[in-house]
Formats: sequence, structure tokens, C-alpha cells
Amino acid sequence: MKNEVLIVVFPSMFSKNKVSSLITNIKKVLKIQKQNFRKIRKEGDVIIVEADDPVFASSAINTLFGIKGVAIAKQVTNDFESIVDGVSKAAEDIFLKGEKFLIQIEGLAKGFTTKDIELAATSSVIEKTTGMGIKPGTNKKHDRKLYVCLTKLNAYICIYYDNGLGGVPNNSQNTEIVCCIFDELSAVSCLETIKQGFDVKIIVCYSKDSELLHLVKIINQIIRRTVKPKINLDFHKIHSNKKLTPLLLTEISSKILLQIAYKNRIKRISLSTSPLIYPIDFSESLTEQAFSKNLITYFPLSGLDDNVFESAKEIGLEKYLSNIKKLGNIKFHNSKQPTKIIEKMVNESITNKKTVAVNIGPNNVHEILDEIRSDE
Repeated sequence: MKNEVLIVVFPSMFSKNKVSSLITNIKKVLKIQKQNFRKIRKEGDVIIVEADDPVFASSAINTLFGIKGVAIAKQVTNDFESIVDGVSKAAEDIFLKGEKFLIQIEGLAKGFTTKDIELAATSSVIEKTTGMGIKPGTNKKHDRKLYVCLTKLNAYICIYYDNGLGGVPNNSQNTEIVCCIFDELSAVSCLETIKQGFDVKIIVCYSKDSELLHLVKIINQIIRRTVKPKINLDFHKIHSNKKLTPLLLTEISSKILLQIAYKNRIKRISLSTSPLIYPIDFSESLTEQAFSKNLITYFPLSGLDDNVFESAKEIGLEKYLSNIKKLGNIKFHNSKQPTKIIEKMVNESITNKKTVAVNIGPNNVHEILDEIRSDE
């Protein structure tokens, strides 16, 4: 197996006690994306994947939550000479003329320190790349970094490394929760719910047909993170003669969410009403309504910050972030409708729901839209 190209998966900080769930998800996503693999094993603090096509397989794996990073690496024996020789050969293959490089070695060193081998490998790279103008850089200033991970038996020289999405492994909580997507903020909230390890049932609320394409494009990005080959989406149209304000749309959608969870005997609901955006009494009212139905509420965006936006960018939702930022500038005036009117809209939308079964692929937008409109 020496010098074989493998995939090294680095679990996130909060996934180290959930590695079995992460391995299960790696197997699932590789099967869903039809990437053949021979073996997956835990080795020290990392997961090693032997795949037929490391490039495509690593890309598939890095759609999962619970990962700090994914690398394509060459395996050598964990001894001084093998590591120095392996690093030098890798540097010759991937470093470009005039680049400043950094070699970083971490893990279990046997009979030497990681600093010793960093210095030796750096000297070897300079010697073997004479004439290319390659120079050692610093932690703060370098063009390319070659990272090496040491386990008890092996050293993995990472020739390509990509940051992961963090969080904990999908479905590692072994708990079902319902979330509702009706705008950009609720979509990010649903994404964060998945990132926190819940098994998410998604419902979608909209008030105008013109909103559907926009919402379905967002949903298409999110359902690919569920690690499921198939998923059912429930669409609820809210009938209203007037344009719904953001607060009223949130209220109606949340009430629909409460009813759906209660009827399906799902104990937990995910609410997107961050107190940093919505009035606190509004969120508290929804919590009280959930409590009256013996439901447990979760607020994934309770501490909304830039990290949430980074997560959204990494899965292709960056073009929708401006709309979320606009919500922060809205002054939520009292737009309360009579209770009977709201109840009527909630009940109509639940009665007339449309369920769409989706075989998850790279792009399900038109498939979903065709199913929604098929009976109209």
C-alpha cells in the first residue's frame, strides 16, 4: 500500500466522539454519488478512505457535516527517512517555480519530534528543487503548504487539502425535527439544524407562485446535505389577498410548522426566529404555543453571526445572503391579523398541501417545480 493515493478525513472538534456516525455517512454519500471504495478505516484521530477515484470521492465526502477537512494524500511508513523522502517527492510534483513553501507536520512522531522532521524535510525540498527558485516561507507568509499527518503506523502526505463544513455528523443525534423554509433566513436555519446533527423533515411555505422558483433553488442546495437518496418535501401555499409582511409570513409559517409537528407526532421543531432579528416577545409567543402542544423548540440561529454566513457560502447560498442582511434593518411594526383569519390561512394551507417525492441528484429544481404544478 506504500505510496498509494488515499483520502484522509479529519473529523471536526465536536465529531471526535461521533466517528462511527461519520463513517456511516461517508459510506452513504459515496454510494449515493456512485463512487466506488474498497475500504474505510479509522486510524488514530483520522479516517482513511481507499477509493477508486480519490478526487471525486473526496469532493463527495466534503459535502458532509462533522468534518474539519478532507485531504488527498500519499501514504508512507511513519519513520524519519520515509517521511523526508516522501515529502521531497511530493514537493517536486506540486510546487511551482518561485513559490514560498511551508511544511507542517502533526501527529504521533516516533523517535523524533515533528519539528526535527519539518527542518529535515525543508532542507531536502530546497536541495531537490535547486534551480526552481523555491524558498521556505513562514506561517504567515507562504504560497503553498504541505501538510503531513502522522499516525501510529503511517504518515499521510497531503498533496491536496480542502476545509470542511464543521458541525457534527448528519443525523448523529438520532432525533427527528421539523423545519420550515419560507425565506432565505429560514433556509439557513434549516441548514444549521442539519449541521447540528438532526434528522430534518422539511416543509416549505409560500404565498405566491412567483416565489416558488426562488425557494426551490435554495431547497435544491439544502436537500443534498441530508445524506438521503430520496426525500419527501411538503409544500404549503398560504392564500392571502394582501402581500404578507416578513413578520406575518414568519408567524403563519411557524404556526403551520407547529401543526405539522403535532399531527405527525414529531416532538421537536426548529424555529428560524433569531432574537437578533425578530422581537423577543414574538419568539417567546411561538415558544409558548409549542409548549402548549408538548413540543420542544430549537433556535439554531439564536447566536446568529458571521460563521452562519460562511456556512451558507460554502454550500452555494451566498447570493441569497443580502436578503438576510436586509432583515436586520427592518423595523417590525405590529401587523397582527385577527386570530381567526390567521387560523383560516393555516388550516387551508395544511389541507391543500402538496407532497413531492424527490430522488436527490445534482439538480432537482425543474423536477420539483413540475411536481408542484402538475395538479394545478
